[in-house]
Amino acid sequence: MTQATISLRNTLWLTAALAMVAAPHAVRLPWWVTMLAVVLALWRVYVGRTRLDLPRKWLLLMVVVGATAGIYLKYRTIFGRDAGVALLIIMLALKVLETRTQRDAVLLIFLAYFLVITNFLYSQTVPTALYMLICVWVITAGMIGLNYMQPPRGYQNQLRTAGLLLAQSAPLMLVLFLFFPRVSGPLWGLPHDAYSGVTGLSDTMSPGSIAELTLSDAVAFRVEFKSAVPQPQDLYWRGPVMWDLHGSTWNIGRYHFGEPHYRALSEPLEYVVTLEPHNKPWLFALDLPGKVPPRTKVTSDLQLVANRPVTSRARYDMTSHLEARYGVDEHPLVLRRALQLPSASNPRTVAFARKLREKFADDGRLMREVLSMFRKENFFYTLSPPLLGNHPVDDFLFETRKGFCEHYASAFAVLMRAAGIPARIVTGYLGGELNPLGNYMIVRQSDAHAWTEVWVRDQGWVRVDPTAAVSPERVQSGIAAAVPRTDPLPLFVRGDYAWLRQVRLTWDSLANTWNQWVLGYNQERQHRLLSNVGIDDATWRSLAIILVGATCLILIVLSPLMLRKLRTTVSDPVKLAYLRFCGKLKRKGVPRDPAEGPTDYAARLSRIRPDLAPAVAAITRLYVTLRYGADPDPAGIRELQQQVRQFSA
Repeated sequence: MTQATISLRNTLWLTAALAMVAAPHAVRLPWWVTMLAVVLALWRVYVGRTRLDLPRKWLLLMVVVGATAGIYLKYRTIFGRDAGVALLIIMLALKVLETRTQRDAVLLIFLAYFLVITNFLYSQTVPTALYMLICVWVITAGMIGLNYMQPPRGYQNQLRTAGLLLAQSAPLMLVLFLFFPRVSGPLWGLPHDAYSGVTGLSDTMSPGSIAELTLSDAVAFRVEFKSAVPQPQDLYWRGPVMWDLHGSTWNIGRYHFGEPHYRALSEPLEYVVTLEPHNKPWLFALDLPGKVPPRTKVTSDLQLVANRPVTSRARYDMTSHLEARYGVDEHPLVLRRALQLPSASNPRTVAFARKLREKFADDGRLMREVLSMFRKENFFYTLSPPLLGNHPVDDFLFETRKGFCEHYASAFAVLMRAAGIPARIVTGYLGGELNPLGNYMIVRQSDAHAWTEVWVRDQGWVRVDPTAAVSPERVQSGIAAAVPRTDPLPLFVRGDYAWLRQVRLTWDSLANTWNQWVLGYNQERQHRLLSNVGIDDATWRSLAIILVGATCLILIVLSPLMLRKLRTTVSDPVKLAYLRFCGKLKRKGVPRDPAEGPTDYAARLSRIRPDLAPAVAAITRLYVTLRYGADPDPAGIRELQQQVRQFSA
């Protein structure tokens, strides 16, 4: 059986719909992939308008081979998120070019729906969801257009019908969202490159690494406090702890899990953290974390490490003690590790530390002397420090004296170790921005920070932030108040415009609501919802019963409305006029059988009511011409409507 050829109108519609869905990928694809897809689509439109033959199969095969080779050379693979999306875009453009029948067009519709999903591999924000909803609306309207024997003259009817279908599906979609069984992880594994653009703290720290991270205003996590918000000087969010120095780079080394012993000196502070995915295992908590979230371990240096990398948004309850004492009875091997320095590295710093040790026997006085040096001498806090040489701490302390938090933390730790005081570096975040609209705190990548911890006899590990000595504004007022105006910072971090800041906080409040109630609707929240309605032990079987029952209820409610709508609204004026004609005859006792065509019906009426034969024949002849002929003539439609109005049985 020969398939119907797709019209130019439908070709243009499908091409436009695919272009809408693929448009967000254009900024992520290689330029030649975007250009090739555009050329292939325009080629198909040109062929449709000029009625030329579609390209040969061998030519399409050459494009496939060439594009696949180009994608492989670009990504070194044809699998994964980026390479897979690029290849999919090329294949869709080629499918558009070879589309000629309605079957091809239907396949293209299904592929367009699949392309919608690929956009969520890159972004799951509210704007992305709204834009993809519009794309689904347009794609659905294109699918409806394929089923018109004679497409309507305007596009409004297709869009209206598609909108009605999506609106009718909304209750079922809501039921599936609420009651479809949730699993603890995604239904499928994401490609290995799905987090290539994720920013966040690393397991190493070198000069410039945190300063570079500060240039991003991306959200690291959000916090909801269950009581009063702590003071700015207490907002140290603990993350990776650096122990080992190699050249100019500090790193974590091996994790040592264990039960840390501490003595709380303040009441517990309770809060909830919503952590953005960063593809690393560590979680963040105020110094000092007082509990361990589920599926998380704690190291002996109080790092919270999840069982697997955080590849999706995580929400966990936390408790912290802002004042605590820990590590008083630290193991000698741990203290020895906290004293190690690379041999023949930073000799001027080592010599300076030894002179300080000779002058100050007390550890506390020695540390205060170093902090006083940072405070009183010409040290500058800046995001744009000069480059350092083979002995970075020497260059920083005695030459450049310009640096960011990692420079000061590293220099202080090296000085302490050289003076015989165990020290380590803690990286994390400092501060945050309170959003009054949602009563929660936003901690951004621009709040990234590094500080030191030193071990003091009878006190254990004590936090010392050398940045606070050279730039107290960093602790009290945030990064924007600490660095010079000439240093590069994101516009939103500066906060120069009050109205812009208000817009930003409003939008973040909306995004946070979306994250909590849509993207964050996980297995735990589903169980909580079911418990509120009396289902305490929800299983797959009980959820399936709820789904089936809710679906049946929705169908029972919507079916009469849809059937009544189907009976009372007909968009085709020709068909509407003929239905009125049949209704007049039905009221006179001569109804049309459901399977009876208009010609057969007219013949039967002529036998039953010969007096009506001329009028019936004229109306039937005009209806068949308008209904099954070429594009209906507006004058013919008006004539049919007039004859039906004048007809009397």
